[in-house]
Amino acid sequence: MQIRKGYADGRWGQIHYVECTADKPGGGTPLVLVHQSPTDSVQFARVLKPLARRGLRAIAIDLPGFGGSDAPDAPPVIADYAHIVPAVLDHLGIPRASLVGHHTGAVVITEVALQCPDRVHKVVLNGPLPMSDEERGQWRTLLAREKEWNLRWDGSHILELWNFRFGAQPAWTDLEAFHANFIHGLLAGRTVWYAHDAVMAYRHEEAVDKLKQPVLLLANTGDAIYYLSQRARERWPKFAYTELAGGTIDIIDEQPDAWSDAVARFING
Repeated sequence: MQIRKGYADGRWGQIHYVECTADKPGGGTPLVLVHQSPTDSVQFARVLKPLARRGLRAIAIDLPGFGGSDAPDAPPVIADYAHIVPAVLDHLGIPRASLVGHHTGAVVITEVALQCPDRVHKVVLNGPLPMSDEERGQWRTLLAREKEWNLRWDGSHILELWNFRFGAQPAWTDLEAFHANFIHGLLAGRTVWYAHDAVMAYRHEEAVDKLKQPVLLLANTGDAIYYLSQRARERWPKFAYTELAGGTIDIIDEQPDAWSDAVARFING
């Protein structure tokens, strides 16, 4: 089992990815993973090997402007972000892959599946975002503080951002995971707001309506926006649905084996 880091060429520069392959011909069934915002592929650090042990070639990508990927030169839309997946697949010589995305990542991979249907086998939407216009407006207001990048010599801005993330959930279960995602989220700097802004301008529910690939809706009951997963289950009863108990928006770090089991069952089934 091997973990390698690499770069593919993208629209705004280099796209960073981390790949984990099992010791088998071809390295397993290709599975591209796209993270939530604001963090990066570190979100999948604890599941890369478990996925590989389950026969999958796990490829976690940093969204442009996050982690090791170069930032866009202007605020993009989701249709722009979507190019990163075929770019990485081309770089690795992979004609077709399944996709899994969490929150922001779920929105991005939906657009990938619509733009490149022949290159996408299955789709896992971990925490889909079927919102009303009113809810989008409320989230825009809440997330507007991401645009306020006020650095201070006393470091108080870091504590404010820590408290902002801490307040996103009623309870947290893994301090190490919280810290890792928080630190990696800071790396996005002044352009951190690009991804959430693009998400709020995208009608995820209408895009998901158009998907032709097999889809798994993956939820966990402790997610701060679990209600949207329940709404998704009602809207798309034809899709497979799996629910994990507890956890938070850091569910992938908190329950890596249970999460990997759920994903692998669907992809390998």
